Amino acid sequence: MKFILAVFLAAPCALAQPVDNIGHSRHTHHHNPKHATQAPDAARFVTSRSSEIKLPLPEEQDAFSFAVFGDRTGGPVDGVKVLADAVRDTNQFEPDLVMTVGDLINGYNGRDAWLEQMNEYKSIMNELRCPWFPVAGNHDVYWRGPDRPRFEHDANYEMHFGPLWYAFEHKNCWFIALYSDETNPKTGEKNFSKPANHVMSDEQFEWLKGVLLKAKHADHVFLFLHHPRWTGGQYGDSWDRVHAELVKAGNVTAVFAGHIHRMRYDRKDGIEYVTLATVGGHQSGEVPGAGWLHHFHIITVRKNQVAMAGVPVGEVMNVREMTGEFTDQALAQSKVPALITQSPAATQSGGVSGLARVEYRNVTPYELELAVTPESEDARWSLSPDHVHAKLKPGESAIWEFTLSRPDDAIDEFYRDAVVRVDAEMLLPTHRYPLPSRLSVIPVSLANVKLPPTSGRAAILVDGDDALLVDEGSFVLPDGPFTLECRFTASAFADRTGLLCKTEQSEYGFMVSRGVPEFSVFLGDGYATARAKDLTLTTGREYHIAGVFDGANVKLFIDGKLVASVAGEGKRRVNKLPLTIGADITGAGVPESFFRGAIDDVRLSDGARYASDFDATSTYAGDERTLMFIDMERRIGRAVSGFRRTEPALWGRVFGQPARIER
Repeated sequence: MKFILAVFLAAPCALAQPVDNIGHSRHTHHHNPKHATQAPDAARFVTSRSSEIKLPLPEEQDAFSFAVFGDRTGGPVDGVKVLADAVRDTNQFEPDLVMTVGDLINGYNGRDAWLEQMNEYKSIMNELRCPWFPVAGNHDVYWRGPDRPRFEHDANYEMHFGPLWYAFEHKNCWFIALYSDETNPKTGEKNFSKPANHVMSDEQFEWLKGVLLKAKHADHVFLFLHHPRWTGGQYGDSWDRVHAELVKAGNVTAVFAGHIHRMRYDRKDGIEYVTLATVGGHQSGEVPGAGWLHHFHIITVRKNQVAMAGVPVGEVMNVREMTGEFTDQALAQSKVPALITQSPAATQSGGVSGLARVEYRNVTPYELELAVTPESEDARWSLSPDHVHAKLKPGESAIWEFTLSRPDDAIDEFYRDAVVRVDAEMLLPTHRYPLPSRLSVIPVSLANVKLPPTSGRAAILVDGDDALLVDEGSFVLPDGPFTLECRFTASAFADRTGLLCKTEQSEYGFMVSRGVPEFSVFLGDGYATARAKDLTLTTGREYHIAGVFDGANVKLFIDGKLVASVAGEGKRRVNKLPLTIGADITGAGVPESFFRGAIDDVRLSDGARYASDFDATSTYAGDERTLMFIDMERRIGRAVSGFRRTEPALWGRVFGQPARIER
């Protein structure tokens, strides 16, 4: 494992010493005993809150290190596995203690579910050899369901995790945990999206001032809270008065937060503000090398210096390079495609011969190093040169030409597009930050090719790791009533299973998790979901499923029978993600939660086709109301045939290797 440590405070020429057991197996839980701890006492532990929880303090030594964990929640249930991995990794470093920045459990529930999640989280964290300290986030305290208490889960949190705010001293340093989801005293509301709810209460503020006074002789003071209030925006400007107190104290070294699920570093008036990404929470992974990833921080503390290192799996990242400017630039560059400004057309017999011109641009203030590679899964392509290497200075662009050719009679179901893959790294002083590979299809026109005839009824067979993606630009669905439908036969139903999905906090889609069908449409501020909770579909049988939004209701039909309906109205929130056939879709446009089985006759229509029960056994095709119809009867390379209204079209690019099966 390679370590990249950030800039030190004070003595910049002194390096942190390596950890002795860094090479030990991450799966060794009991190789060393747990660290010794001390019971809290009034001299070292301060709170104005009452709680039965006694938080043991670490044994004091001179120099020390501590870890900080980011958000655990807001993602899949499997996020607890990432947390467990982080615990095992942290045990290899053996820090004195572990701090958190909130969102420990999924929450947003009632007491029973909350207690179950709390016990799960604590059982994993208690595998740490060192003591750990909680911080409350919105997921930990927001209530959903009946019998909502005035302060929601505050009491449960203090009963099982500890005080909502507290401080303790360790090796002449003070650690202060703040609470950034206090109930609004005027409205009684918990809602982190409103600036008025980010005003620290007088009680907590006065307590903080008292702790800072108590810690005035400390070498360092570290603060921890969930929301990065110093970034402004929805957090308002209430943090300014807190920051003023921190500056006045003179020994506040750093403030840590989470919530935004990506790394960010800010520095103001000598205080370092550090925002962590996730350790098991929802993670888009848009630019992992620039801070969108699961990780934790290791902080090494000496009297005159503090070192920070971000630790993903297998390497250390420079925390202090993750400025808001850098991460924004990395995200922007990751979305830059290779532009194909020229490409050839196939002849009637399917032969191709010509040039493809490729342009790529550096939109960042950093130098890029590139590898540009033409490739295809179809070995009948001849592509030259096989790759090029280049460096692009900030703002610079470059153009490359590649020769493409393929023989006649080679446009068939085994046809695969030629593509250009761009692998780019951003070059910064201490690290090379890789960006995700970006593929651009070289659009060879097949308009002149005589396509093979259609044969029999067919369906697409997906097997749990493949899907068909229909690009958002291939069709236009106006706002208002619409109908989505298909036929399908499942071979298995997983705990989470997407069937036809364009959902990502927007749009619409079918889920058939554990065989329970549902249809969701994002209207106004949230999803309207028609879920047939009392119906469980079986494997090995063909079903027709239809979802209808008629402007006032969202309806779900199975085999022509209305099985669920909910009220729903408002403007549909749209996205630019592909409609995914055979899976759900992530915000990065990558399929997940795959379906297993056969899918046929996918149709999207303008308007509500069905108002009540109907005959679902009759065949259907494209008509004047059809926006998209895919009958799966013919496959040309990585596209499947269908119809747009009454005209033929090619739909869908293949993810993985779905097979076409005769029915």
